[in-house]
Amino acid sequence: MDLIYNYTLIHRTKWGCIFRRINIWIFLFVCLTTISLSAVQPDDAIDPNTTTFENWNILTTLSPQDSPEQLLFMDIPIVVTASKYDQAANQAPAYATVVTATEIRRFGYQTLADILRSVPGLYTTYDRNYSYVGVNGFCYGGDYNTRILFLVDGHRLNEGVGDTLTIGTEFLVDVDNIERVEVIRGPGSSLYGSNAVMAVINVITKTGDKDNGGQIMAQRASHDTTKGRLTWGRPLTPDINIYLSGTRYSSNGQSHYYPEYNDPATLYGRVRHDEDRYYTLFGKLNWSDASLVVAHNTRDKNVPTGAWETVFGDPHNMTRDYFTLVGLTYQHEVSEEFSIKASATYNHMTYYGGYTYDYAEEEDEEPYLVVNKDYSKARRWTGEIQCLHQLTPQQKLTYGIEWHYNQRQDQFNYDEEVYLYERHHSNAYGLYVQDEFNLTDRLSFITGLRFDEFEDSQSTLNPRLAAIWNFTDESTLKLLYGTAFRAPNMYELLANDGGYSHKAPQGLDPETITTCEAVLEHRFNKNWRGLVSLFRYKIDDLILHQIDPADELLVFANIGSVKAQGVTCELHGRLAETIKTSVSYSYVDARDGDTDRWLANSPHNMIKAKVMMPLINDRCYLAAETRYDGKRRTLAENATDDAIITDLTLTFDSLIDGLDLTGGVRNLFNVSYAHPGSGEHIQDQIRQDGVSYFLRLTYRF
Repeated sequence: MDLIYNYTLIHRTKWGCIFRRINIWIFLFVCLTTISLSAVQPDDAIDPNTTTFENWNILTTLSPQDSPEQLLFMDIPIVVTASKYDQAANQAPAYATVVTATEIRRFGYQTLADILRSVPGLYTTYDRNYSYVGVNGFCYGGDYNTRILFLVDGHRLNEGVGDTLTIGTEFLVDVDNIERVEVIRGPGSSLYGSNAVMAVINVITKTGDKDNGGQIMAQRASHDTTKGRLTWGRPLTPDINIYLSGTRYSSNGQSHYYPEYNDPATLYGRVRHDEDRYYTLFGKLNWSDASLVVAHNTRDKNVPTGAWETVFGDPHNMTRDYFTLVGLTYQHEVSEEFSIKASATYNHMTYYGGYTYDYAEEEDEEPYLVVNKDYSKARRWTGEIQCLHQLTPQQKLTYGIEWHYNQRQDQFNYDEEVYLYERHHSNAYGLYVQDEFNLTDRLSFITGLRFDEFEDSQSTLNPRLAAIWNFTDESTLKLLYGTAFRAPNMYELLANDGGYSHKAPQGLDPETITTCEAVLEHRFNKNWRGLVSLFRYKIDDLILHQIDPADELLVFANIGSVKAQGVTCELHGRLAETIKTSVSYSYVDARDGDTDRWLANSPHNMIKAKVMMPLINDRCYLAAETRYDGKRRTLAENATDDAIITDLTLTFDSLIDGLDLTGGVRNLFNVSYAHPGSGEHIQDQIRQDGVSYFLRLTYRF
């Protein structure tokens, strides 16, 4: 066994070095070509006869009064998430990125984690159970994305027990049903309240009027993976349209080797159980000013890592997640100066975890295997009323009220004994106002403030300040300041297993962040534009585990802080009018506020390059994406290797009448890389997937 493993390791290392060198040259070629060609693009005038929405030519910076048609023509995305109303991304009081349905399809993204991993300044971590996203160098291992607010069509997704929302196969909406994803970096509590600490991510779904007709999709991929989808949408009347979709996914996964378990009693560190299965149901009905969205996801995942000191390799180590969303929105323009929006949301989350332990008292005894059951259930109702008032041609006021009723916040943990039994409910509400004032045609100021009150009558006040200056026709400067918070959740407030290992804290304060940012956007010529973001933030009162020396029990406490500063640069454009390309670089120095140590799971450097080009009469597209992920510190004070990962995707539109073909290769050069493990893992690093493929057929009718 050892000889075979050593030979395989040497063999892979040898070829890995060769592939790595090839990969580096490809990556440098893409980056240098992108940058060098930007300097030689002609800056011709726009032909008014070619002003289609697909035209990327950019000549003038748009003011807030420009029409949506002009914005699309200038390739400036329209975002709704930054201010809760439609506005040009370059006029939004935040650094905003939009990933469209076209990009999702052409680059073959399979999950929301794939989409977010492609966004400048963002990175993901996968622990073989859940996926997590980091923003600007911050992603605490195992925090379940509690410091990012996730929305679907503006409806809050973070559930009511642990504030969690994960982004892998367990995400609520299949990526093929996504129209666009808006990523709004920075603090968002001035409009959204708790959880909007590092970013607000809004998934906008498709509608029946734009995606008219039916689709049947079948996909085959590595590791015995299959996926099928049935979609149908159409307008029923000029004011009513419907969109329905269902997806089924199954993967047997791959075998893994963990040297930490290299012992005969633990299968020499090899495990096969990495199965992943889910199905999603999605429906959307638009009726005049009203919109109804219904979504459900059920997902079963085996946990192969032996997390939480479970019996390694036992097939009963698994998690099961159920998530349901029902969201109703009504938006009506009362007059040209005043509109009102009302929404109601119901979230239903159920989590089950099965973890096998050996309760044999002596090492030489027969194994006494017991499955410990971990269970939580959350039911949340949310209501919001928002008003948008155009006071004058220069001033716009947004104000509203939001209310949360957590009907159920249940947590149970038991096997032969009951360790945790908590049933709870709570309320929270928030009041917010935002004022946008255009001092001149080129200079505008945005101020916002929100008051929130939540569990135990705790309250917080969070402001937003922004100055947006279009100081030339080609350049826009944003100066941004804001604070945000995350209220302690029920998992942290009530973590108590009867004195076995955990106890409930005496009191917790909300986490807070203060952020300063400067964003410069510049257009070099009609085809190329760039962006530079400089940021600095400080997080205080982080809620983390600590051991109480009085009784040696784990307890949550406000004991952490983080300080960080960094820069993100982007360049986007066209080559030869048909090849879309982009390159970005991010540098972050994130450190523990108390020890000044490099923050765990925080890469200093990231580089991302993307190219999408037509090959055959605009019916065949090649999309290539290369990412450089820098080293990350692990909990054991080691560092992961940096890695360059290349993905290729080829799409054929209408290969035959109504039939599309998509094929892709992930990690083309089979680069070996790992992500840091979290506190529940014995592994310091968790190895990620090597080369894999997928092939998809989609029939449109």
